[in-house]
Amino acid sequence: MHISILTFLDSAISIFDKYPVTEHHCLIIPKRHKASFFTLDPKEQQDCIDLINQVKLQLCDMDETITGFNLGINDGVDAGQTIPHCHIHLIPRRKNDVVEPRGGIRNIIPGKGKY
Repeated sequence: MHISILTFLDSAISIFDKYPVTEHHCLIIPKRHKASFFTLDPKEQQDCIDLINQVKLQLCDMDETITGFNLGINDGVDAGQTIPHCHIHLIPRRKNDVVEPRGGIRNIIPGKGKY
């Protein structure tokens, strides 16, 4: 998939993920280079959150099969971060896209999704 900017704010942009988990998987990326979301200043964090909301609406307008989302930040090597620049995954979900969606992101640790 061609990487294209969906939208942007003062301190953050949104692009389609180069290696999408699902169709229309997007990344919200602060413009300033910081490895961790927690080291962004409050304005940058807020722009990222505002962009998540804008892109969610755009994706739902583009694709009526989207019925949910997973949001994720791999913050730190031990959390699975492989790109040392903060980015937030906005992953569209659809009814029956997996056998058992219960637990969502809890499934990153085997056995922790069912509770």
